[in-house]
Amino acid sequence: MSDETTAGENWQLRAEAAEAALERAQAEAQARIIRAELKAEAVKAGMVDLDGLKLIDAEALRVNEQGEVEDAPAVLTKLKRTKPWLFGGGRSSSAAASAPRPEPPRQRMATEMSRDEWLQARAALLKRR
Repeated sequence: MSDETTAGENWQLRAEAAEAALERAQAEAQARIIRAELKAEAVKAGMVDLDGLKLIDAEALRVNEQGEVEDAPAVLTKLKRTKPWLFGGGRSSSAAASAPRPEPPRQRMATEMSRDEWLQARAALLKRR
């Protein structure tokens, strides 16, 4: 009977340890989500140095059912109002830039062409005359 009791207690201890490990893993995952969301919002808000995120109490923020951090934009807006020197001109560095203008096609020199290419180019030029 004592073997059954110890086996039952051992099983219960293992279950409690597994539940504690699961809670720790969930807390770490939520902390990572909060940090990632704060970084994304900070970049959107124009934060110059992400070390300024250390001024935010991340433990006060919570992840909602949809996996989004509640009040992250509001917290960064408040930080921007109280410590504006941490933020740049408000433009995100991750904004898409316009594409560079294409270079106009340049004429190839005869020395850059193979003999066949040169003959084709010569024939096309003579046709235009």
